[in-house]
Amino acid sequence: MSEENVTTEECEQQVIDYLRISITDRCNLRCVYCMPAEGVKSLSHDDILSYEELELFVRAAVAAGIRRVRLTGGEPLVRKGAVDFVRMLSGIEPRLKVSLTTNGLLLARYASELKEAGLSRVNISLDTLDPDAYTQITRVGRLEDALSGLDAAIDAGLDPVKINVVVLKGLNDDPVPFVDLARERPVSVRFIEYMPYFDDPGKWYVPGDVIKARIGEVGRIEEVASPEGWGPASYFKVNGSAGTIGLISPVSCHFCPSCNRLRITADGRMRTCLFDDNGYPIKSEIRAGAEVVRLREIIEGELERKRAEGGDNKPAPGSRLRAGDHMSRIGG
Repeated sequence: MSEENVTTEECEQQVIDYLRISITDRCNLRCVYCMPAEGVKSLSHDDILSYEELELFVRAAVAAGIRRVRLTGGEPLVRKGAVDFVRMLSGIEPRLKVSLTTNGLLLARYASELKEAGLSRVNISLDTLDPDAYTQITRVGRLEDALSGLDAAIDAGLDPVKINVVVLKGLNDDPVPFVDLARERPVSVRFIEYMPYFDDPGKWYVPGDVIKARIGEVGRIEEVASPEGWGPASYFKVNGSAGTIGLISPVSCHFCPSCNRLRITADGRMRTCLFDDNGYPIKSEIRAGAEVVRLREIIEGELERKRAEGGDNKPAPGSRLRAGDHMSRIGG
């Protein structure tokens, strides 16, 4: 197509090129903002898409314009064969970038293998650097295991290594320890506003500008370019740190109109929005025999619907979520 034939509408079309796949709803932690203390009833083996079925879907998604895939959970590394799945996806298309979000507890075991398999980067969910608070937030975890995973990711050459900190009022709302971590290590710490989907909105929520103001009390901050990544964070540095600090503010400054994400839940539903009540039953299509061409048609139709909605109809928190849905199943 020549430049003369490209319309203004096409030039301004929302680019949706990022797919998040929850490959399991199981997790080796029980974080207070993600699931109840007793956990959630795990899906059966047959309820979850096989790696071969997911690869088929990703091939169709790549044909529809997806260029970035992130594996999530639950905790993706508790699913057997996760490293091999990274290798499968890395072989689909040279331009396709594959990343992982993990709590880090198993990274010491798998970081080097993941790098060799083609993983481009890793995000580590690490909400505190205080051992007691870590156990309080995760209910069952040990901070030392997560930090070992962080070191292993850096040593393996994964770049960038990002740390996701969900800020919870009264539990981990002092950013100073993470500012110090970013001074010492080449990591990108991102403070994320708690999104009150399943609880009282006022229980843990801390606005991003409050966190930024607290960081500013530590030292002079300067805006910097984003490290390579695919999300909506704004970044800055504190006094020439080795790493960067980022803020993700989905509540105080929601970014729905510019959202570039498509999701596959652990039970095989395609969501164009975290708030989708049911999503499209893509598992049923695949198991009925749909191939790449048909799946691409479905994906493109859903992406067109997402562009048309444009984030203008953002629902009230929790108003469109199915009973029993938790972040561990949706994939965040």
